[in-house]
Amino acid sequence: MVTKSRKLFQRIRIHPPQFFALGFLVLIGLGTFLLMLPFATADRHHLSFVDALFEATSAVSVTGLVVVDTKTTFTLFGQIVLLGLIQVGGLGFMTLTVFIALMLRRNITFEERHLVKESLNQDSYEGIVRMVRFVIVFAVICELIGTIILGLHWGDRFGYPKSFYYGLFHSVSAFNNAGFDIMGDFSSMTAFTGDVTVNVTLTSLLILGGAGFIVIADLFQRVKAKKRITLHTKVVLWMTAILIIAGTAAVFVLEYSNAATIGNLSLKDKLLASYFHGVVPRTAGFNSLNTGDLTLGSQVVTMALMFIGGGTGGTAGGIKVTTFAILLLAVWALIKGRQEVNISNRRLPLDLVFRAFSITTYSVLLVSVFIFLLSITETGFGLNVIAFEVISAFGTVGMSLGLTTELTEAGKLLLSILMFMGRVGPITIAFALAFRTKSTAVRNPEERIIIG
Repeated sequence: MVTKSRKLFQRIRIHPPQFFALGFLVLIGLGTFLLMLPFATADRHHLSFVDALFEATSAVSVTGLVVVDTKTTFTLFGQIVLLGLIQVGGLGFMTLTVFIALMLRRNITFEERHLVKESLNQDSYEGIVRMVRFVIVFAVICELIGTIILGLHWGDRFGYPKSFYYGLFHSVSAFNNAGFDIMGDFSSMTAFTGDVTVNVTLTSLLILGGAGFIVIADLFQRVKAKKRITLHTKVVLWMTAILIIAGTAAVFVLEYSNAATIGNLSLKDKLLASYFHGVVPRTAGFNSLNTGDLTLGSQVVTMALMFIGGGTGGTAGGIKVTTFAILLLAVWALIKGRQEVNISNRRLPLDLVFRAFSITTYSVLLVSVFIFLLSITETGFGLNVIAFEVISAFGTVGMSLGLTTELTEAGKLLLSILMFMGRVGPITIAFALAFRTKSTAVRNPEERIIIG
């Protein structure tokens, strides 16, 4: 069935990686145009092309890096444009396109089913339409619950009904792992460091959106049918829990005595702030602590979490937790002298291991190149600041040590390209590798190369 589908797909000459890249480019172009309109900004003077491009790219790639303050710069129209770009960029334009077609009672073509299958990383065409409905309904329900909780909680601070708009904006931003906020003065969530409701609500949305819709759907189906979860779901859940606990513990220990971050907070607030910062680098962009005041150790931990990212098929970026898990398992197998990579009494296909190493190698090389380029364009900043910014852009995180607002025009363009590549690149290379896999009976003679 898969072979027949591939042949048919080749016959109709649609290539998913290029289609997705083009789709994101069209969204970015549309967003740039809308944000440059005079009535999109509060002072009625349109943004420069480079600034509008940067903001649109950041929104579509659900990154959250900003060169202008979202609250004070944009009007309600401009903020709604950003919110729309975040939602479409996070859920995927093909998912929304198919959902709209379903609402209009239009038949879904094979080409559309194939593109949705690839965008959601599904192995089969079976249940694709049902999966699209689930993704949209689940996203709307999560964002609606977040809006109600935050809207009621912020009623005294912002007043009604404005508080519900704030709740909506930050719920959509959080679920899509975008990290945009309208708190003003680039402050993000620093005013709510000890606020349990805000911290728990936002991190819950981040985790649900970033885990991947495949995982959430599998959990719903398995609980309903009372069956065991798939290996993919198990790996994502375990890795997510491990990374959250490890990140929280690392920040708590490294920042415990840092008066500029959590040093002067109560034990409860220290734990809450550490937990929030242990979650958001994968890959949300909110921050309840001033990232510029973090110790160097915490910055390194944050960069590692940003690079790894969240689950496949969700709203998070990075190389994905499953890719990272496969790398660890492959290294462990090598250490133990095994020729196969096993987990939970299951053997992982060799092509999956190759794909994980290919994606990681691509990502490391891409980050290295852009660190080098920004070290040339952004003179006067330390290597840690530049590396933090680059990894944040690649992982579509949105956290910054303060470099974003000081970027040169060249730096803004470079990071815009990187945010786009960070959102589309790993997906594209994964699809390309999966799509172009060929088997052949002809094998070249083997010869070893000395390594290590």
